[in-house]
Amino acid sequence: MPGKFSGRIELDIRDSKADWDAFLDKRAPAGAPNVLVILYDDTGQAAWSPYGGRIQMPTLDKLAKNGLIYSQWHTTAVCSPTRSCFLTGRNHHANGFGCISEAATGFPGYAGHIPLENGTMASILRDAGWSTFWVGKNHNVPVDGFGMSASKKRWPLGLGYDRFYGFIGGETNQWYPELIEDNHFVDQPAQPEEGYHFSKDIADKAVSFIRDSVQCDPEKPWYMWYCPGANHAPHHAPQDYIDKYRGQFDDGYEAYREWALKRMIERGVLPADTVLTPINPLPADRTPPDDRVRPWDTLNADEKRLFSRMAEVFAAMSEYTDVQIGRVIDYLEESGQLDNTLIFYCADNGASGEGSPSGSVNENRFFNGYPDDVESNLAMIDKLGSPDTYNHYPTGWAVAFSTPYRMFKRYASYAGGTCDPLVVHWPKGIRAKGEVRHQYHHCTDIVPTILEACGVPMPEFVDGVKQAPLAGVSMLYSFDNAQAATTKKTQYYEMAGTRSIWNDGWKAATDHAPIPSDQGHFDKDTWQLFHTDSDRAEAHDLAAKHPERLEQLKALWLSEASRNNVLPLIDLGVRAMHAAEYHAPQRERYVYYPNTTEVPEAAAARTLGVSFKMLAEVDFTPESKGVIIAQGSRFGGYSLFVKDGKLFYVYNFLGITPEQQLVCDAPKQGRHVVGVEFVKQSISKQGEAFGTMTLHLDDAAMASAQFRTQTGRYILCGEGLCVGYDGGDAVSKEYKPQFPFTGGSVLKVVFDLADDAYEDIEQKFAAKLARD
Repeated sequence: MPGKFSGRIELDIRDSKADWDAFLDKRAPAGAPNVLVILYDDTGQAAWSPYGGRIQMPTLDKLAKNGLIYSQWHTTAVCSPTRSCFLTGRNHHANGFGCISEAATGFPGYAGHIPLENGTMASILRDAGWSTFWVGKNHNVPVDGFGMSASKKRWPLGLGYDRFYGFIGGETNQWYPELIEDNHFVDQPAQPEEGYHFSKDIADKAVSFIRDSVQCDPEKPWYMWYCPGANHAPHHAPQDYIDKYRGQFDDGYEAYREWALKRMIERGVLPADTVLTPINPLPADRTPPDDRVRPWDTLNADEKRLFSRMAEVFAAMSEYTDVQIGRVIDYLEESGQLDNTLIFYCADNGASGEGSPSGSVNENRFFNGYPDDVESNLAMIDKLGSPDTYNHYPTGWAVAFSTPYRMFKRYASYAGGTCDPLVVHWPKGIRAKGEVRHQYHHCTDIVPTILEACGVPMPEFVDGVKQAPLAGVSMLYSFDNAQAATTKKTQYYEMAGTRSIWNDGWKAATDHAPIPSDQGHFDKDTWQLFHTDSDRAEAHDLAAKHPERLEQLKALWLSEASRNNVLPLIDLGVRAMHAAEYHAPQRERYVYYPNTTEVPEAAAARTLGVSFKMLAEVDFTPESKGVIIAQGSRFGGYSLFVKDGKLFYVYNFLGITPEQQLVCDAPKQGRHVVGVEFVKQSISKQGEAFGTMTLHLDDAAMASAQFRTQTGRYILCGEGLCVGYDGGDAVSKEYKPQFPFTGGSVLKVVFDLADDAYEDIEQKFAAKLARD
């Protein structure tokens, strides 16, 4: 950063001395590396080819062959928390990200707001002379910051990034993403039928960001955080990539685990004596039903065919994204930048178990507490991965891709949730090629490693605020010394009540379920003890043999928890009721206008599970057509629109056909008030709100019918409320995306909401956990 002026100022400039160093930005050290951090979602070690997995990752294979594979690198078990560690180098609770953004509570460790004393990697490197870029997923904007009215100080540009392109929520439709560039929403540059896919888009954008910087200042290094939507649901991929994997998962997830374990041992990722853990390792009374695995031999032929196809689609998405990343790597190689680019290629938590035991073709059902069924999933088997589905594989594949460990994403107690792939590539800085490193490390160690590699000391102040110490240690010592002892000594873990602590090769863990049937009782949880130096899979509980060591580790966990703002512990018990999702200040009336940015669901009129009126003032002409107002997508949402001289109101309940419709003749000319009124009558245990929907034209009721409406979400992330068009994926099959209103004008839309909502706290909190 600019320094203190050291020149001399006299009356006459000819007698004065200039000091440009006081004003110009600092230059990076000569020969400093570029930094590229590639962070996938929801991927266990056993998924990817460099670790022995069945998913082909040609770009990652190339980097691993010329770099290092880490076998004991760990995360927090969930997305937003892990990503906060990449942002700051501090533990996730110290960052206020003890859980995901949407589950924030009013406690320091869970507020979803990174404190100023935890300055970001981007701020430090930008001040030290690097260009800083972020493409892809965010999910570290607090929910109270989602809307256009919110401060942007916790959006990427406010966190030290010069440029951003991607989405700010936990997931997005890969065919129809909700895109943000810098601090504003933008339309996607093409449609799926024109070859659009989010992974391809951000690869293009990444290359353009780097090129823009390098052509202006070739000597200035850059830092890029590259976060594809893969491998998070929805699992979307081009058909040719899906077909490439046909039949490759027909042996089932138990067989895959056995096959993958042998390959991981052969490649030196795991010790030769590593054994598999059970596919259902937890007692039934401590396992949420959605986290159970259905053994492969209990499935019928159709279920096996469906489950195999779901794994094929997931594999296709992962490889396709890797190939797109390969275009960025090719550009770096062609432009002579690859040798001095420090690359971290990794994943943010274990494989995802949010697909439930039977998988899903519309994950939005889970977020609304509405059960999936195999029959409806089978009907969409040939469309999996396409824009027609919002799919996720069953829990069995989550266990398989997290081989050989227990459980998967969300479980901070076991390595299935926390032990993830990491490949490091830096030809100029690493002499070793194609080797495995077994030192124990964690996502808090990435920032210290980057700083040491770049020759940048951790500053005492960032943006004028005195900084808290970094939580991690640099991994640089391990780059060229495979035998070096691990310099990290202790790492705690906690996620939704699941807890563990690692210390000098031993680990204590408790499997307090993230969504328990009981409430609280943290002091009654049973702890296990594993000697991870000799039992990498955490298969053998030694608590009975070493009770004193277990008690020491439990005390150490509490000490670390107190130091890092982990308390109070939160599960789905009484405390979880404090985890109320933030919405914009609630009011009875909302007014919206055309030619404005779409309104995120967290800030929009909440018409879920309540009675409401929605009335639009519109100037009609005989040529009027298009969307008056819409929210959501084909996987859940509503739309009021004009087509072929008819006024339509469509409510798409979780994508289940047929669409619910009310239709009447549209006005031919003049200003009219059109809209609907919903009078709620009941809510089912499956999360359906039943009632009477009436379509109005001025003072007349034109059509009426019994409707069922959603009570949880219209769509997980993106697809906000739009006036005068339908952003992203279309709500109704009656029109194509966008379908802007033309031949007249929408003047305004008014919502009046009733205070008759019912909230299922357990279902709501479960959905929050899955949003990562």
